[in-house]
Amino acid sequence: MSQRDPIRVFVTHSFEEGDDYMRVFEYLESARNFYYRNCSVPTAALPAAAQEALREELRRQIAPAEVVIALASLLPQQQDLLMFQLHYAKASHKRVVLLPHFGREQPHIKALDALIDESVAWDERALVDAVKRQARHEDTSRWDTIEFKLD
Repeated sequence: MSQRDPIRVFVTHSFEEGDDYMRVFEYLESARNFYYRNCSVPTAALPAAAQEALREELRRQIAPAEVVIALASLLPQQQDLLMFQLHYAKASHKRVVLLPHFGREQPHIKALDALIDESVAWDERALVDAVKRQARHEDTSRWDTIEFKLD
């Protein structure tokens, strides 16, 4: 992964830029030496577009992606749209990383088990590592260093 060859990322959406959608990009932008290209375009749909036209637009956006970041926050209000995006991603052999609702305890959702490859918490480092792992099979093997004094 470099500036010349960024990881192509699609983030699930319901054709609007919600808080969790924007937060994903805040996390990705704050990572050092991480280069990505956003394949998702939540503003692409026309308000009066037919359901099949919306699905075709989603297919077009998912097609070039290497990894899909699924937002569990879409599940309550946009379950059909989220499930369509995940089913299409899996049918297209895309890897899927699930992010739970931000700031809330996430119940286990059995319907998503077969559609996701990895689930991570809202943590910039965990998200970036999962994207690298799923998109390019890169293992970061990062270690935390903790310094302390013994008295």
